[in-house]
Amino acid sequence: MSYIALTYSDLAIAALLILINGAISLGLGLGLERTLAISAVRMVVQLSAVGFVLKFIFAQVSPLWTAGLALIMVLVAGREVIARQSLRHEGWRAWGVGTTTLLFVGTVVTVFGVGGLIQPDPWYAPRFFLPILGMVLGNTMTGIALTLDRLSTIAKRERVAIEAHIAMGARRFVALEGPLREAVKAGAMPIVNAMAASGLVSLPGMMTGQILSGVDPIEATKYQVMIMFLIAGATGIGVLLSGIGGVFLLTDERHRLRLDRLRKAG
Repeated sequence: MSYIALTYSDLAIAALLILINGAISLGLGLGLERTLAISAVRMVVQLSAVGFVLKFIFAQVSPLWTAGLALIMVLVAGREVIARQSLRHEGWRAWGVGTTTLLFVGTVVTVFGVGGLIQPDPWYAPRFFLPILGMVLGNTMTGIALTLDRLSTIAKRERVAIEAHIAMGARRFVALEGPLREAVKAGAMPIVNAMAASGLVSLPGMMTGQILSGVDPIEATKYQVMIMFLIAGATGIGVLLSGIGGVFLLTDERHRLRLDRLRKAG
């Protein structure tokens, strides 16, 4: 069993569905047609470029090339975390919290999954390492962004209560315990919902891709289960660490609430 190659005309026909979305936007006056067109073109350009880059790196099987592209992926993911904040922290510290968390979690979980479970030879083989790192980073990035955004929003909303706790001598983590708990829960919910819906509602991307390429469905299922466990573990650790980092961002060394460091996006 082998995969069926797609032609460029097949992709052009599939793109007609984007035109339908644009027509819906025009008909309802949503104003999304320009954004939709830019996003579609950006997606095609980015994926095409990544395809050529991966083809080159896969041929090298070099730890330096693998580490280099992995670092770029982490840096871009860190930037996306900041871009998704409705209330952004001034300076580089918020970017540092998100990027450092992604670097730590992404590296540890991917090395565990590839080197400890799949065990290719060599263990850093980019054909295995980079796709799994990408899935881990993509989902963890979403969780971290939600956690930091929710923490800032709740802290601003409950400023009076938080400052009252601090005035009575509470330290930062005691005063922000409630907002931190809610933020971490919000960051973890996407992967919890994804696991609950996998199989019955949706076939995840990795499993679908393997099946379409000719892999036995049972083997594809094994890989998908492993990936979901890796993503869930990485997201759980990531949202907790970013939540703790977010508390430090919102307070100073004297445990005072510093909402003056926040600015609305845009």
